[in-house]
Amino acid sequence: MLFDVTRSELADIFGEDRIATLPATAFPPSTADTEGARLLQTVGVPTGTFWLREPDENSGRLPLVQDVVDVGGAGDVGDAGGAGDVEDASEDAGEWPVIGWLLNAHLALDPGSGKVHAFDADEETVQELHTDVSSLVQVTLRFQRLLEEFTFSGDDGDEEADFERLESEVERIRQETSSTDPLPFQDDDTVWSVVGEEIAMGQRFKGNSPGARSLYG
Repeated sequence: MLFDVTRSELADIFGEDRIATLPATAFPPSTADTEGARLLQTVGVPTGTFWLREPDENSGRLPLVQDVVDVGGAGDVGDAGGAGDVEDASEDAGEWPVIGWLLNAHLALDPGSGKVHAFDADEETVQELHTDVSSLVQVTLRFQRLLEEFTFSGDDGDEEADFERLESEVERIRQETSSTDPLPFQDDDTVWSVVGEEIAMGQRFKGNSPGARSLYG
């Protein structure tokens, strides 16, 4: 794993009731014992920014990529330089389990490489988003923690300084992540880059967080 992520760390920050996991039975048998799948079974991810996909209520399984997008299987997934066409996804991409949803993208786990890919059905593109699942957990943790702990001053005169602080925190997450895994923020068009921009603009603060109270009253 690229990042050292543990269940106890997530529980200490968010509480057990805010951590989502997937059962082993949700994955194809050939995938259930891979490192990424085991991480989603045992450590999980904090809810709020990224949501794990619910297994089908009848089969108990996660959907496969071929169930949610039209995969041509003609070549290789787009490399770290940017998104490639879905029709050029690798031949076995259709069999990858879809583990979650972020913005307009289905996130799927490649059990062979351990990478997480983002499939945009509307744009018909696919992009490598994480080198492994620990990276997905780490980025989700960092953004969710920022959303729940960041405090605006509440003073209109300090609004510009508040947003500068917020933008600085988002940039810190980008840089700290990219020093270990360049994929989540490899360009301005990745779903995580867009999420970061939304947070920096004061969006995505919800519930009873200090940021939401000071922004929305």
